[in-house]
Amino acid sequence: MTNPSDPLRGLAEARESPGPAPVHLWNPPYCGEIDMRIARDGTWFYNGTPIGRPALVRLFSGILRKDRERFVLVTPVECVGIEVEDAPFLGVELLREGEGEAQILRLRTNVDDWVEISAKNPLKFLPGESGGLKPYVLVRGDLWALVKRALFYDLVAWAEARAVDGEEMFGVWSKGAFFAMAPMREIADLT
Repeated sequence: MTNPSDPLRGLAEARESPGPAPVHLWNPPYCGEIDMRIARDGTWFYNGTPIGRPALVRLFSGILRKDRERFVLVTPVECVGIEVEDAPFLGVELLREGEGEAQILRLRTNVDDWVEISAKNPLKFLPGESGGLKPYVLVRGDLWALVKRALFYDLVAWAEARAVDGEEMFGVWSKGAFFAMAPMREIADLT
């Protein structure tokens, strides 16, 4: 039996099946913020203390949702807001099959979700703080994984030039979709 004052009541019931819970189907009342934070490096904190149990982090990640105004943990009975410093997930492993347009890339997150990079789960490149690029992959809903720097170097190694809307772009293929990193003229300026 759950304690009615517990801000995460219903969590066990919500996570009885494997994989992410169907949080997009739930519309419980918003119950306020809790002191939970996902740091830039992917570490989850509760009341200022890192959550050291990977199974607990995976459990929480399965009930995570991005609403218009905030990130929330959702159960069938309540919804609580949490802080996310950058992206809620980190891309920690990248597998490659094939090359060129036939290439398929699969990304593993820090919570052991596997994502096939495609038009459905795109790769995007945003400006980084120091002028570089930060790659992200859509995991589900509006939840993205920041691709770790070492994997970004793999993406660059697998990239090629392709004309996109009349401009030569540097980017990478996966499952028939081309994901542009930058215009080739900017790449040429760097070399």
